[in-house]
Amino acid sequence: MAAKKAEQGLVDQWRGILAVHARTLCELDNALREHGLGASDFEVLDVLSEGAAADGDCAYRVQDIAGRVHLSQSALSRLIGRLEKDGLVERAMCSEDRRGVRVVLTGKGRELHAEVRPLQRAVLGRMLAEPGSK
Repeated sequence: MAAKKAEQGLVDQWRGILAVHARTLCELDNALREHGLGASDFEVLDVLSEGAAADGDCAYRVQDIAGRVHLSQSALSRLIGRLEKDGLVERAMCSEDRRGVRVVLTGKGRELHAEVRPLQRAVLGRMLAEPGSK
């Protein structure tokens, strides 16, 4: 009986995490829509921006970004294609590995990220501070 209760507790906890994730993702998508971005678009810009802050380079290999934004490589490639079409990122071949592709923020991408970052952080603060969201 105690084992079943503990198991149900884990299931309830998992479902709570999923609910917080779904609500937060919807809020992010709604808030970012007016800027022409979705939550995943912003995550890619944010990852690239963090790289720029760390070493000034702001270029990541596509597979490294995929691991950080939790998208498949094919979904990420399509997303990067849209961001590139919008002039927010550029793709370039890796000098150290000709099979690899690096993604770099453009000036326009850096500007949009800087403009939208406070909005995204405010949504995260609001959604993750709600009772029952932890």
